Amino acid sequence: MTRHFLKVDDLSPAELRDVLDDAAALKVHRQAALATGEPVVRDDLGGRTVGLVFEKPSLRTRVSFDVGVHELGGHPLTLHDFEIGLGKRETVADTARVLSRYVQCIVLRTFGHDKLDELAAHATVPVVNSLSELEHPCQAVADLQAIEEAHGQLDDVTLAYVGDGNNVANSLLLAGALTGMHVRIVHPAGYAPDTATFARAQAHAAASGGSVSLVTDPVLGVKGADVIYTDVWASMGQEDDAARRARDFADFQVSADLMAHAAEGAIFLHCLPAHRDEEVAAAVVDGPAARIFDQAENRLHAQKALLRFLLVTGA
Repeated sequence: MTRHFLKVDDLSPAELRDVLDDAAALKVHRQAALATGEPVVRDDLGGRTVGLVFEKPSLRTRVSFDVGVHELGGHPLTLHDFEIGLGKRETVADTARVLSRYVQCIVLRTFGHDKLDELAAHATVPVVNSLSELEHPCQAVADLQAIEEAHGQLDDVTLAYVGDGNNVANSLLLAGALTGMHVRIVHPAGYAPDTATFARAQAHAAASGGSVSLVTDPVLGVKGADVIYTDVWASMGQEDDAARRARDFADFQVSADLMAHAAEGAIFLHCLPAHRDEEVAAAVVDGPAARIFDQAENRLHAQKALLRFLLVTGA
């Protein structure tokens, strides 16, 4: 059966643990190869072609997948929306059937999640969600890797996500719940995460010993947290709503004062790009608690591990 990765809980807790362990090993391998001058490129993918379809612009997603496929011994084929017009020039179903004849995996960065569901329903190769308006699952796996590197574990770690209950918040809820973390989404009224996703996260947390919660008081939400995380207040496609969002989120900036309520040794994460002195104070994002560039680097390692799971080890 073809496996897809459209949402974090497409992996079982045990499979997610295996992917994280593999990501850590791949990171060690790459760092050692770069340090000693040994070849970085492996042959895991054996020349397989991975189609990278972008309907939204990207820095980290584009570069990390392109480099990652190459370093696993595959061929990255980048396709932009103006080239294929997914769902416009021809149906999503037809595009899925055609690409399945050419490539061995399809990675899609898109707007509506329904397009990913339709693509996966008609593709005969794995489909990976590299971002949709509902979820950002590859980011969440990289985030777990960064948290584990900083704190040495995931279970019983408390993460407070401060801001919009967006795709990143949805994926963090699921990722944390699957791994026994305590995840708080700290949001203004009217900006809660997806209700169905939150319900799934509650079920996963009940099984793992973790917890998920929604909090509308920023100080209460970050109190004692081991990880403070935020994202932009207006995501791509929400620019026309930026002024209203700036007013609604004014009390939810991750400032040095807010960070002071977190646990001793707490780290700060941001999926980037960051708007300094908007959702996060420059003193925080550029300060000693920030692990944002470790987090960004881990997109490479986490996605390589996901590709290995979908195409090699878990195939």
